[in-house]
Amino acid sequence: MRAIRLTLLLALAVALPGCGEDPKPPVTTHNAVPNDPALAQIYANSCQLCHANPAANAPLTGDRKAWEPRIQQGADTLLDHAINGYNGMPPMGQCVECSEEQFLQLIGFMADQPLPQ
Repeated sequence: MRAIRLTLLLALAVALPGCGEDPKPPVTTHNAVPNDPALAQIYANSCQLCHANPAANAPLTGDRKAWEPRIQQGADTLLDHAINGYNGMPPMGQCVECSEEQFLQLIGFMADQPLPQ
């Protein structure tokens, strides 16, 4: 039985790198928090659950490559997605008290780049 388990583990170890995915995770700062204490609190309560968790399938905080196509859509589209929800993004990003300015600041923080207007 032990030999079978060992064989299966070895087969998995050999097969997984061949899945076509880059084995290196993106360079992110998903442990980072905004400098502003109010934004840091909102990020911790509303954004971090998904944007600091690779399993959530949301663009990770600080992963510029993942955020780039979203940023190119412009601030108005990103704001609309944050407020109304989009794909897996819940409406209001689970932050019913957030202002439009706070959403834009949080998106810029997570994207690690300024938003085009």
